[in-house]
Amino acid sequence: MMSKTTVAAVQMVSSPNVEENLETARRLLAEAADSGAKLVTLPEYWPIMGMSDSDKVGHAEQPGQGLIQDFMAAQAREHGFWLIGGTLPLVSDEAGRVLNTTLVYDPEGRSVSRYDKIHLFGFTKGEETYDEARTIVPGEAVGSFDAPFGKVGLSVCYDLRFPELYRAMGEVALIVVPAAFTHTTGMAHWEVLLRARAIENQCYVLASAQGGTHRNGRRTFGHSMLIGPWGEVRSQLAEGEGVVSGEIDTAFLAEVRQSLPALKHRKM
Repeated sequence: MMSKTTVAAVQMVSSPNVEENLETARRLLAEAADSGAKLVTLPEYWPIMGMSDSDKVGHAEQPGQGLIQDFMAAQAREHGFWLIGGTLPLVSDEAGRVLNTTLVYDPEGRSVSRYDKIHLFGFTKGEETYDEARTIVPGEAVGSFDAPFGKVGLSVCYDLRFPELYRAMGEVALIVVPAAFTHTTGMAHWEVLLRARAIENQCYVLASAQGGTHRNGRRTFGHSMLIGPWGEVRSQLAEGEGVVSGEIDTAFLAEVRQSLPALKHRKM
């Protein structure tokens, strides 16, 4: 197993226009590849941040086919990296609702893993209100896959508040968190929750966020970052489009777990 691997998180300020978002992602994925990244994640809702929540329903794809999935497969193949595709809308069994799905592609462009977001965001404060359950069907299964440096756990945005999901993944080297955290909740909780997940699971955390004011008026928090297993923020991008990259060091990971064997001390 390789000791050090460069990974990257893409940060976007996605628009209601799918083709426009594809071109932005294309440019930023090339930037990530130029940084030497062997694993890259896109943010939640990267292909479309509609003027209304229901806009994504019209762009939902069938598993294994569609413009967005073809793009992700081609990008993984072109750059020869593992691509965690943030989330895209996939068709569900319920009219008017979609699955908010993370698909993972290997360096040959093959779809190798899938995770449907389990926890759906609901929030009301003053005039700011969100209810993802109106347009999204929750997933039911924990998601992970094996990368060359170790096991990777899959989660999305609001999942971050539910530590039991991460325990259910088992021992992982990396947790990824594509997100579109609101600015309000992000200011209060984003970094502290990400660092907590890294510390308690003694692993790296790579968070890829939406970061700015979108055309629909929504403001997302950004602050995409890579966090080490000791809970330290390794690299970070506050707002706007860009790429955050850094190294996963499995030797350091093993050192942390050996010096403080918390995972072995678990009783429940």
